[in-house]
Amino acid sequence: MAQKTIFREFLPVILLAFVAFLGFARLAQAVEIQKVVSPGGIEAWLVEDHTVPIIAMNFSFEGGSAQDPAGKEGVTRLLAATLDEGAGDLKSEDFQARLEELAVGIGFSTGKDRFYGSMRTLTSTLPQAGDLLAIAVNEPRFDETPVERMKTQLSTQARRNQSSPDAIAGRSLANAMFGSHPYARPTIGTEQTLNGLGASDLRSQYEKIVTRSDLTIGVVGAIDAETLKPLLDKVFATLPEEGALVAVSDLAPEFGEDIHQELAVPQTTILLGLPGITRDDPDYQAAYVMNHILGGGSFTSWMYEEVREKRGLSYGASTSLSPYQHTGLLIGSASTKADRAGETIKVMLDQFERMATEGPSADELKSAKQFITGSYPLRFDSSGKIARQLVALQNADLGIDYFDRRNSEIEAVTLEDVQRVAKRLLAEKVPTIVTVGPKQG
Repeated sequence: MAQKTIFREFLPVILLAFVAFLGFARLAQAVEIQKVVSPGGIEAWLVEDHTVPIIAMNFSFEGGSAQDPAGKEGVTRLLAATLDEGAGDLKSEDFQARLEELAVGIGFSTGKDRFYGSMRTLTSTLPQAGDLLAIAVNEPRFDETPVERMKTQLSTQARRNQSSPDAIAGRSLANAMFGSHPYARPTIGTEQTLNGLGASDLRSQYEKIVTRSDLTIGVVGAIDAETLKPLLDKVFATLPEEGALVAVSDLAPEFGEDIHQELAVPQTTILLGLPGITRDDPDYQAAYVMNHILGGGSFTSWMYEEVREKRGLSYGASTSLSPYQHTGLLIGSASTKADRAGETIKVMLDQFERMATEGPSADELKSAKQFITGSYPLRFDSSGKIARQLVALQNADLGIDYFDRRNSEIEAVTLEDVQRVAKRLLAEKVPTIVTVGPKQG
């Protein structure tokens, strides 16, 4: 009886989710993007869809954790954690209570190169949601109590990272490949740097990053252009044109180092790092297909087949492309028993060499392209995902017609393209090798 009551209670939510899925499935087939410019000159890309009464807005500002001053690592991450902890006349608890009351989601995050924000709301609460987002973006409070609370949370996470194999491996790889470049600084900071931060540091970083300079916005859902325009001005029009961003130089990552970090854990974590490719590189799509075959395609990739299926060395082995604004990485990863770490690394290196010297077969290329193009609609199965995609397209300067072009660009990749980019990225390259685990024999 209780189960039936619960089901009846949540049936409207379930039906709304199902209708939303059908609506976004339709959107995946044909996404029409409108370029909207407000009276105040704020530009956004809009995908209008009235299937369900939901609106998603994503946006980003130029400048991420690479803008953290030396000795103040983590300040941009702390800024992201505190922008919605009180704003305008609303203290932290009042702001959060208002969000909960309205069922509105507002959040912020940071990457290395950009600072991100988002809002999710029903159409019925759009005016109130817009008001809350506007004061969060324009009038953050940085009150002592919530700032200290967020510092404690981040410091706890930073402390845990000191004993996390994955975090240790990632930090070791970044230090080895990025050296003294700002990308090497930990986005979350350290206990020491976080403890030294205060409201004045947050205010300074806020004024540096939260500006109209290179602002990108994506909006999806039950809203038209004329309704969106005043919302854009309410949230963004009064921001300063630009802040005092520090120039970040392009970087050629170092590679070839062999690093072991001893840690008393059951398995050894492995990272292999090589220079990769940036998103604006003409070879990017060829590199994306190549990586899918090498280790990005999960159960169908060479790494998975050779490391797990044939030899049982690991539950999984993979590779990924990490394109940043000023550099790119190609990273291989696995986790295995300590006494089989050397064997696992050798098998992974063999796949790098095989891709550089032989390349994939025509059938492997065909299968990879079919999967990549066929799975693309999964990126459009929610308003939030589409809004994030709209922002990503603008950040990478891919053009408003990219959704229409993307699969044809993948289809156009040839064996010769894959072989060329494989040689470029992998031939005669010795990766940086990071292992974290028990003492090696």
